[in-house]
Amino acid sequence: MKSAVIVFPGSNCDRDAAMAIEKVTGTAPTMVWHQETALPDGTEFVMLPGGFSYGDYLRCGAMAGVSHIIPAVKAHAEDGKPLLGVCNGFQVLIETGLLPGALMRNASLHFVCEKSPLTIENGNTQFTSRYGSTRDVIIPVAHHDGNYFADDETLDRIESEGQVVFRYARNPNGSARDIAGIINEGGNVMGMMPHPERAIDADHGGTDGLAVFESILGSA
Repeated sequence: MKSAVIVFPGSNCDRDAAMAIEKVTGTAPTMVWHQETALPDGTEFVMLPGGFSYGDYLRCGAMAGVSHIIPAVKAHAEDGKPLLGVCNGFQVLIETGLLPGALMRNASLHFVCEKSPLTIENGNTQFTSRYGSTRDVIIPVAHHDGNYFADDETLDRIESEGQVVFRYARNPNGSARDIAGIINEGGNVMGMMPHPERAIDADHGGTDGLAVFESILGSA
């Protein structure tokens, strides 16, 4: 599967994302600078990495959400192709309207950086299918604005439609209903605050994030 990682000024997990993709596919993804206006021909999977795009000015993900490359990213998603946003990438997906809700300051008002126990709430998505019967995983978090919020009507809807994919077993940021990751109605766009690309190597603390990439990159 031909992949692309979008790189914004302030991205700091783009290389981790690329390494995770290459570990699964054996082929390095194309690194696409935010000022480009098109994705490489034949791109099947796009990832928006973590970091601090544009220094988190105005609002996390707000400036990245109107970058030159975003119309091409949105067209990719509207074509039903898989799109993953992690941490700051999740914030960008919220800002572009590709996912519902908002990501606010952590309830503690402190940056959190820790290994986070998660529950896989929906294992039947193209982002989680390779987990099989596994429902408990540990994936690192590192964010200041990961407190997921939506009105009750939206929360009830995404819960009832199986759009909540990951849930915190120990909530680090105050997220409503312990939500750590969600997908869109079409099931091809996922945003999550935990960093699966930081959990792909046993020598670096664990491999619980690897199945996210195996699921996506093995689904086409």
